[in-house]
Amino acid sequence: MSEQSPGKGSGQLAGGGRMLAGWGRTAPTVATTRRVADGAAEVAELVRRAGPRGLVARGLGRSYGDPAQNAGGEVLLPLPTRIEHEPDGRPGTVRVSAGTSLHDLMAELLPRGRFVPVTPGTRYVTVGGCVACDVHGKSHHVAGSFGRHVVSLELVLADGSVHEVGPDRDPELFWATVGGMGLTGVITSAVLRTIPVESSWMTVTTTRHPDLDSVMEEMRTGDRDVTYSVAWIDTLARGRSLGRSVLTRGEHARRDELDTSAAARPLVAPGGARLRVPPGVPGGLVRPLTVRGFNEAWFRRAPRHRTGELQPLAAFFHPLDGVADWNRLYGPRGFVQYQCVVPDRAADTVALVVDRVARQGHASFLSVLKRFGPGDEAPLSFPMPGWTLALDLPARAGLAPLLDELDRLVAAVGGRVYLAKDARLDPARLPQMYPRLADFRSVRRRVDPTGVFRSDLARRLGL
Repeated sequence: MSEQSPGKGSGQLAGGGRMLAGWGRTAPTVATTRRVADGAAEVAELVRRAGPRGLVARGLGRSYGDPAQNAGGEVLLPLPTRIEHEPDGRPGTVRVSAGTSLHDLMAELLPRGRFVPVTPGTRYVTVGGCVACDVHGKSHHVAGSFGRHVVSLELVLADGSVHEVGPDRDPELFWATVGGMGLTGVITSAVLRTIPVESSWMTVTTTRHPDLDSVMEEMRTGDRDVTYSVAWIDTLARGRSLGRSVLTRGEHARRDELDTSAAARPLVAPGGARLRVPPGVPGGLVRPLTVRGFNEAWFRRAPRHRTGELQPLAAFFHPLDGVADWNRLYGPRGFVQYQCVVPDRAADTVALVVDRVARQGHASFLSVLKRFGPGDEAPLSFPMPGWTLALDLPARAGLAPLLDELDRLVAAVGGRVYLAKDARLDPARLPQMYPRLADFRSVRRRVDPTGVFRSDLARRLGL
């Protein structure tokens, strides 16, 4: 079972309330939590009894902002892990309870030679959360986001009724639920397609690039030929080195590509975290001086060009999962992950964003660039064809004006920010960034006319 518990980073208060925060720890609020121990019938009863502040479901608390918080209301904690292989005799599929983490799902799938269809940068997220945020991974340019691989969903609506929806069964509600941030109903289970793999190892190619133009040209021309691709960006480099990068690409290793050691145990599920950041870490560990030193060392240690390196699956997809509670490194003030996407025609905006961050000296350990392929039919889904940049930025003076400026740059070229990461977007920008917002609201009014499903994110942005 996953070692991560629901509501990590939260605390029980006198009177029964619980302080809940997102992974960035920037805006905690108090809610009443309800742990769900059974299936849809229990969820339906909790939905029918919801109070005036409504409720929202919460997974493992890995959304960076506030979509899984509900100040003064109720928060449902997930269903226990349940996995049924090949339901209804459909090969390569699994029916999974919404509270199942990708970590636990991988532990089930890998020994059978199967893998999750899409994985974000952590496996400590639940299947329900992956659907609600329509998560993406390093393979979006070829595989799309999570919703593309969902066969059907079991959904508890605001009146307590239970429905099964899918791309061919109430598709309007299905796609509004994919990426809908938990505001159309409570997902209790999902049927997913999985992909075959021959091993739990990756063959990895790494290349070092002196500037942003170089890595973007390489990704523009070469990503179509690889399954997984991501570039780490040094956001403190300036001048001719602006955006210098390390590009990492990978494929699932075949059995005949494994060395003797790996071949002895070809299908091993990832283990738990090896290190843990203790509580009470002071602020100030992540600042320009320390990040500059880290970035210099990280860039220099990367090979100029290396192919065929074997890496464990966890090291390639989820390196930060090796350190439990790594978000504490940012201290009590927390941090913001700013993730935006801009269309292909606006690639220059990526350079503008990197330049603004570098000039103002906001240090980011984790800065990654990926290419997106076509988006899906979900009106609130984040991906669109183009470039996505994600930056982890410590919460400190001067950050808010910088992010507002980045929002203006991104919105002006038809881009958007990722709601699963957001903690501070001006609601006036939302319709510009999500032009199908009215479609989402229309579905929400149809299935939840009194607003049973609510969250801090929904109130803040007027979703």
